[in-house]
Amino acid sequence: MRETVKLNYGGAVNAALARSLEDYPEAILFGEDVALPGGVFGVTRGLRKAFGARVFDTPISETAMLGAAIGSAMMGRRPIVEIMWMDFMFVAFDQIVNQASNVRYVSEGRLTAPLTIRTQQGNAPGACAQHSQNMEALLLHVPGIRVAMTSTPQDAYDVLRSAVACDDPVVVIENRSLYAGPKAEIEIGGDPMPIGGHRLRRPGADVTVVTWGSITSRVLAGADRLAAEGIDAEVIEAVWLNPFDHAAVAASVARTGRLVVVHEANTTGGFGAEIVARVVESGASLKSPPRRIGARDSRIPAAVGLAAAVLPQEDDIVGGLRAAVGR
Repeated sequence: MRETVKLNYGGAVNAALARSLEDYPEAILFGEDVALPGGVFGVTRGLRKAFGARVFDTPISETAMLGAAIGSAMMGRRPIVEIMWMDFMFVAFDQIVNQASNVRYVSEGRLTAPLTIRTQQGNAPGACAQHSQNMEALLLHVPGIRVAMTSTPQDAYDVLRSAVACDDPVVVIENRSLYAGPKAEIEIGGDPMPIGGHRLRRPGADVTVVTWGSITSRVLAGADRLAAEGIDAEVIEAVWLNPFDHAAVAASVARTGRLVVVHEANTTGGFGAEIVARVVESGASLKSPPRRIGARDSRIPAAVGLAAAVLPQEDDIVGGLRAAVGR
């Protein structure tokens, strides 16, 4: 049974972890500082007390964390691992790309890897180049891994519940700028939802905007500004990037005739290019060329003003949408 509670994004993640540990006796939660300190962002606070040794701290070794997670998943556990920053995941990329993604395939279906990797990415004031990268596109190039990004407390809860219930590896990408955000009424409890799908954040008739993650709020703010000018933007948040709901995007573009993809990751090589390619290859009738709005090809500076110049801002989004509709 679902119940309504008021939680912020970080609280919703905590609630999803607690419910998953309750529902799955084989689930374990571990990572750097997740147990006794309660997580560097406070998201796992109280879980060690509630679930004892099933929640534990690890040494600072991403390779060891993920290697242990894959092995324990193959042997009947349901591990949930926190990689503190997405940037740190590269240290253990072999464990994800060559090991976790291949478990079901190389074992001819005899083994599975019900493994959830929680991490967070994106820029925050002063985070600098090694703590600010948006790298979802790299994971989306790897068959065998599910990938999700959320921007609201409700989705933070639902997606994490779905990820833990999945019998294949799932990477859930959060954003630290959202953890302490405003509280919202959300529904918790009940059974996990199926993996996949999108969220229609704003219906519109003039242009389809596809986005995901924390930048969704900027896209919605930009769309509201443009509404005053008579430009009606439809905003689709791709909460699940793999599997990606191409059918929903294609249907929207068929109505609006225009497509703009917005992400915080670098424009070059970003997942936006894949979305544009799929729409074009489907033979969609477009009124204007599809557009991508993303970060410039630069490292992320520590200075707040310089970082803002690199990353897409609300004005960039508004300008791109105006250009798409010919204003």
